[in-house]
Amino acid sequence: MPREIALLDALVPTLLFAFVAAGICVLLLDWLFVRYGIYRHLWYPALFRLSLFVCLFSIFGLMVY
Repeated sequence: MPREIALLDALVPTLLFAFVAAGICVLLLDWLFVRYGIYRHLWYPALFRLSLFVCLFSIFGLMVY
């Protein structure tokens, strides 16, 4: 896999796509967690959201490289 991808004549790192994919997944999971009331059982929901994003971004980044 190349380290950079040409997007509209600009070289962007492939991790940008992993970042966007992780953000979309976190938004979908956040919507599900709010809908089913899972955040009521967490001590600090903002920290959970951040850690979920970091874990997903790490997984997608490792899949790219």
